[in-house]
Amino acid sequence: MDQFLEWFNSDEARSISPIICAAHAHWWFIMIHPFDDGNGRIARALSDMALSRAFADEKRQTARPYSLSAQMLQEKKRYYEILERDGLGEGNLTEWYVWFANCLCHAIEAATGIVQSAVDKARFWSKYGDAPLNERQRKILNRLFDGFEGKLNTSKWAKICHCSQDTALNDIKALIGMGVLESTGEGGRSTNYRLAAF
Repeated sequence: MDQFLEWFNSDEARSISPIICAAHAHWWFIMIHPFDDGNGRIARALSDMALSRAFADEKRQTARPYSLSAQMLQEKKRYYEILERDGLGEGNLTEWYVWFANCLCHAIEAATGIVQSAVDKARFWSKYGDAPLNERQRKILNRLFDGFEGKLNTSKWAKICHCSQDTALNDIKALIGMGVLESTGEGGRSTNYRLAAF
């Protein structure tokens, strides 16, 4: 641990690519495994620290909208496979570095999607904020922007809003008339709706 901390705080660590530094710090801490529990959480925190430190050194804002830690947890099966194999190997960490960089890219892509969704939602409500929408319509529209599970149909609308399917259909037709919703094109019992381009 003394060697690790000396390296992590050294000019050498700060002089290499922030991504390589973060990946190497994570791997090294996991291989040392100094605690009975919590090593993964601390290793992820060290990775985040190494990445944010690089921006702080360049006097940039250190806040980042992505979560590398959350992305690693989503990809944990592959994470454990590579750590186990590279930890027992002869020190070639190429696959680990590639996986780590890809995981960081996935975290940034996910954050970009979330930010874009928030921008779209703000733009939508800026345009339709004064439209004559009832509480049910506003509730469903917000859910559509925040990540609606599955497909929107009259049954789901009625269940979420605690109303009849006729009321749900009337709400939907009103939004279609305003150009807010559109049918996906499936008919019959498969009829469902999505946000229209705005």
